Amino acid sequence: MDSTTYLTGQFLLAMPGIGDPRFERAIIAMCAHDAEGALGIGIGDTLPGIGLHAVLGQLDIDPGVAPDAPVHIGGPVEPQRGFVVHSQDWGGQDTVSVANRWALSGTTDVLRAIAAGTGPSRWIVALGYAGWGAGQLDAEMSRHGWFSTPGDLAILYDTQAERRWEQAFGGAGIDSRLLVSGAGNA
Repeated sequence: MDSTTYLTGQFLLAMPGIGDPRFERAIIAMCAHDAEGALGIGIGDTLPGIGLHAVLGQLDIDPGVAPDAPVHIGGPVEPQRGFVVHSQDWGGQDTVSVANRWALSGTTDVLRAIAAGTGPSRWIVALGYAGWGAGQLDAEMSRHGWFSTPGDLAILYDTQAERRWEQAFGGAGIDSRLLVSGAGNA
């Protein structure tokens, strides 16, 4: 397995006690991981009081047929920048296929298509992203701060944001209620 690309298309789950409050119970949809770094979109938490219609309004896009879906906290990097994680049945100006599992778009053409009813059939809107420099994520993985699971599309699209972390652990056969933030000693 190539250690510089194995997380693309998977979920990265923050272990309890990761040490960074921005990532407590985080679930990240990994979209890129190579020798230059890694990029993922947080899908486990939403921005309170901000829906898709507010984002579209700020961009002068009529919401059209788009539901006023929650907007996710994609990560702490560039929180003013928007991304859409979506099904592969639509492609736009900058759409990138992620391990043949889902796609990622970061320009307004995807939002215009969603508002018009001609966009991807399934999607999640997020502001910001989680990013790591060259070798940084690999080092964090070796310190046991993160756990990776398959990028289950049912968790991505059919599970409420606040339940995705525990559902992803459950899919790996782990009861998240039994996880602890520290190690014991004997």
